[in-house]
Amino acid sequence: MMKFTLAWLKEHLDTDHALGEITAKLTMIGIEVERVEDKAKLLAPFIIARVTEAKQHPNADRLRVCMVDTGSGAPIQVVCGAPNAHAGMKGVFVPPGAYIPGKDMTLAVGTIRGVESRGMLVSEFELQISDNHEGIIELPDDAPVGAAYAKYAGLDDPVIEINLTPNRGDCTGVHGIARDLAAADMGKFKDPSIKAIKGEFPCPVAVTIETPALCPAFALRLVRGVKNGRSPDWLQKRLTAIGLRPINTLVDITNFITYDRGRPLHVFDAAKVRGNLSVRRARKGESLLALDGKTYTLDDTMCVICDDDGVESLSGIMGGEKTGCSESTTDVLIESALWEPMNIAHTGRKLGIDSDARYRFERGVDPAFALPGLELATRMVVDLAGGTPSDVVVAGSTEAPERVIDFPLSELKRLAGLTVSLSETRRVLERLGFFVAGQGERVKVAVPSWRGDVQGKADVVEEVVRILGVDRVPSTPFDRGEAPRKPVLTTIQQRTRKAKRALAARNLVEAVTWSFIAKPQAELFGGGKPELALANPIAADLSDMRPSLIPGLVAAAQSNADRGFPDAGLFEVGQVFRGDTPEDQLMAAAAVRRALDKPSGVGRHWTKRDGEADAFDVKADALAVLAAAGAPAQALQVVPGGPAWFHPGRSGTLQIGPQNVLGHFGELHPSALEALDAGGPLVAFEVILERIPEPRARATRTKPVVELSTFQPVTRDFAFVVERTVRAADLVRAAQSVDRKLISAVSVFDVYQGAGIEPGRKSIAIAVTLQPRDKTMTDAEIEALATRIVAEVGKRTGGVLRA
Repeated sequence: MMKFTLAWLKEHLDTDHALGEITAKLTMIGIEVERVEDKAKLLAPFIIARVTEAKQHPNADRLRVCMVDTGSGAPIQVVCGAPNAHAGMKGVFVPPGAYIPGKDMTLAVGTIRGVESRGMLVSEFELQISDNHEGIIELPDDAPVGAAYAKYAGLDDPVIEINLTPNRGDCTGVHGIARDLAAADMGKFKDPSIKAIKGEFPCPVAVTIETPALCPAFALRLVRGVKNGRSPDWLQKRLTAIGLRPINTLVDITNFITYDRGRPLHVFDAAKVRGNLSVRRARKGESLLALDGKTYTLDDTMCVICDDDGVESLSGIMGGEKTGCSESTTDVLIESALWEPMNIAHTGRKLGIDSDARYRFERGVDPAFALPGLELATRMVVDLAGGTPSDVVVAGSTEAPERVIDFPLSELKRLAGLTVSLSETRRVLERLGFFVAGQGERVKVAVPSWRGDVQGKADVVEEVVRILGVDRVPSTPFDRGEAPRKPVLTTIQQRTRKAKRALAARNLVEAVTWSFIAKPQAELFGGGKPELALANPIAADLSDMRPSLIPGLVAAAQSNADRGFPDAGLFEVGQVFRGDTPEDQLMAAAAVRRALDKPSGVGRHWTKRDGEADAFDVKADALAVLAAAGAPAQALQVVPGGPAWFHPGRSGTLQIGPQNVLGHFGELHPSALEALDAGGPLVAFEVILERIPEPRARATRTKPVVELSTFQPVTRDFAFVVERTVRAADLVRAAQSVDRKLISAVSVFDVYQGAGIEPGRKSIAIAVTLQPRDKTMTDAEIEALATRIVAEVGKRTGGVLRA
């Protein structure tokens, strides 16, 4: 992130545009504005006030009861614990109801040791101006009582925070941001030249670069006789506004230039440097106590600055505490170097250091500004801290290789669809610092040293387009051609997505479990084959590829139960492995429900229907998945029983004929639960999505998604007595087959065995819904159809109407 204030920007950009216009333009040209902090609004309740009276608190030795004149109305009573509170002083007052940013609290009227306090006199810490909380703010005698403190102190300057892409190292300084805005017609760019400062004596410290690949250039200068103390107020306010803590003049100057020009610098206390400096790779086992107070262990991939005593600084990232500048510093070495961006990024990431210097060097700084940046820092040191500068010592070279791009104007049309004249292209590029030579349709574009990201013709097009505005790029419809577009997703990808949505809609929570399980579990669920055993398992209980999703889901459900969440409903859609060939790797959908997890999903609640989750709940889950995945509902068969890990009397098999078993559902067998070390009861289902047959090719004539009839449907109930071995599904299919166009639904609503029914037989009651399409059915037509239903059910199941 990069922060700057509006006033700071205007030092580099002569503009009359409003704040909103500037922030909108920044985003449009590719410099995304994250937020704008309006401190004037935040600090509006804080006003300048005068303490007219300060008496000792009657019940506390360290508290004073102050009467505060705010410039309007009667004086206000404030209880204050600051040691510098006294009558006649001027400070900053805030009334009840205001937010105190330094304490992250809203002030209220309080009673302190029996005395009411109706406000607060604040310190710089409470306003987040500095870390000083030893006393309240004390203002000069000429401070106007009743005035807004933010405006008086210059804290009303809006702070703009931007988020830069990694290629825009040139905009890590306010100067570069102003250049882009000026190119976008938001004002006039201010770019005064930096004059070199003549050295008065040779620099006594030499520099040696042992790793030129990591440090192309290193410039150094000594300034003797500086007075390093508190930096001037304007510099402190500038740094404080963007969240930096002022330290001392020398350090504040380097921080200022880092944000102002995107040029990180470092200052060494010359008295603490032993001998000459060298730039080399760190040696294994070396360490550095850095300026952040932490000790970092280094390795030979890192670049460091050393003196005769060892490592003094982590190159391009952070200096060492040993040679840091303090108020006692009188001689200072100013360093301006170039570092290899990739090495800086790797070192910073490895050590976990995020510094302002790293942020800029890993993006790439302007090599041509290394020496001017040193001259600028020298001028500020001499002006603000005094001293006499030495000559500049330079190791390596700061010259950047020239980059000239042969640019045809037709590239703008080809890549962006824009037709831009040469004069307009030249104007944009030259305002950005490029040099354009030539006439006609092909020109030479010289890239400035600060734009290391511009390497080819496409980059030049991007520069022109972002400044002119992407809103000028015409909308062009994509040519789809004559042939219809092929689907992006494969059939199994579509089924996977639909299965997940269907199960989530049934109040199940998605889980992602291991693709490996223990060998005993694999053997129990039909796996355990030698070809599915892992050669190098990560754990003994993860030794085999899973043949089923159920073991992993059961383990997850049990883990939830062990942690106090017993009513678990989990699902997973993933691969199962039945062999080592691609055909044996199948996409499956499975779910488990335990205890009170009914599809309604309300847990233990008075509105919930009685009973635990049962086989019929997971049957409904399985049917929902199959329907969503496109299985033909009219062809599905439900057969009693399932694999050995299901309860034999409480399970079923879903199939399309005996040769195509889609899956199983039911209550897990107690022995399976014991093998999985899980408590029951648990119900589950698993279906193989790849076994669903592909839909038949349909005629090109489009059919309506829903066919609605204007005629009232008719429902007739039938109760048939059949042998106990007859399946209800067979009876339903028999009734449905009588007239598939007219009969819209057949459902079972009762199964009865007992008194009034012969032994070995049962009664199955069905509801048949008739939906006429062309006309209202007469009683005679309804009775004729009912007679056909009775006859067909009797013929196919042996059932007779129950008397």
